[in-house]
Amino acid sequence: MAEQFSAEWARGILDNGKAKAESLIGDPGQIDALLGQLQDKLKDLPGEAVKQFASVPTMASMVKSYVSKEYTAVSPKVVIALVSAFLYLVKSKDIIPDYIPVIGLADDLAVVAIALAVCKPELEEYSQWRSGAPADDTLV
Repeated sequence: MAEQFSAEWARGILDNGKAKAESLIGDPGQIDALLGQLQDKLKDLPGEAVKQFASVPTMASMVKSYVSKEYTAVSPKVVIALVSAFLYLVKSKDIIPDYIPVIGLADDLAVVAIALAVCKPELEEYSQWRSGAPADDTLV
């Protein structure tokens, strides 16, 4: 089963949702509906899973800011990957149903981990922008 939740598997999930994600990005109403479903799902997470999905609200905020054209300093490919991940998270049929204790969220977590890996630098820049902190342009 661990082989099913590899990085390659999760990237495949993001790729599978790409066309649907691209169509949703052009419709702020549909994005709002998707983000509402995502918020409902996050509210229902068991306490021990909340930490694992801690970055999802910031990811969702970045998508909303992008779609509303409030924040556009993010690659459309990143936004598409995030929307694709959100589609997987809220759809009704997971590979492992979420209600199964301990392992029920494993597939969702794998998809979130890959989405975070795809967007981490841009998510950090977005977080700085949102907090009003200047971006760190120094080279290390």
